[in-house]
Amino acid sequence: MDLRERLQVALGPTCTIERELGGGGMSRVFLVRDDALQRQVVAKVVAADLAPALRIERFRREILISATLQHAHILPVLVAGEVEGLPFYTTPFVAGDTLEHRLHHGAPLSGPEALTLLRDIAHALAYAHEQGVVHRDIKPANILLSDGAALVADFGIARTMEDARADAAGIGTPTYAAPEQFVKETAVDFRADLYAFGILAHV
Repeated sequence: MDLRERLQVALGPTCTIERELGGGGMSRVFLVRDDALQRQVVAKVVAADLAPALRIERFRREILISATLQHAHILPVLVAGEVEGLPFYTTPFVAGDTLEHRLHHGAPLSGPEALTLLRDIAHALAYAHEQGVVHRDIKPANILLSDGAALVADFGIARTMEDARADAAGIGTPTYAAPEQFVKETAVDFRADLYAFGILAHV
C-alpha cells in the first residue's frame, strides 16, 4: 500500500481521506472527512521516502510541542498517531486563506484588518514564549485566516527554549529568519520570533 492507503487504515473506518492538499518539506497533507463528528480535518504525515530518520524525529517533536499549546490563535492538534512507524497528526480544517495567499492574490488588507491580525499573532507568540516555546518560522504562509482572525500554524522547527539553547542554530525561511538563525554558535530564543514578526508587520 502507498502512504495514503496506509494513513487511511490508521485513521480508521470513521474517517475518509478526500484528497491530498500538498505538503511542506518532508510531509504530506490530506483533507479528511471525519464521519463520526461530521467535520473536515487535516492530516499531516511524514513521508518516509522524503524524510531521513532525523527529520522523522523532528516531526515527532513538532507533534508534541504543538499539542502542548492551547490558545485561541494557535492551530490545535486533535489526534496523533503513527502509520507503520511514521508519525502523523490531525488539526481542524481552516477554510480560509493563508496570509501569504491573501497578500498576493486577495484584496489589500485595511489598516484595522492588519492590526487585528498582528494582534492575534502577537498574542499567540507571547503565549508560546510563556510556555517556553519559540516558533522559529513565522511567515505569511504559516498564518491561517479564519473569519477575520489569525491562527499561527506549523511548529515544524519549533523548539523549547532549553533545546534551542543547546542546539543553537535553526534556520527557518531565510527572508524572515533572524541573523542568529544562520550562526551555529548562537542560541536562538524568542527574539528570533520577534524579528520575524517585525518583518511580517512591515510586509
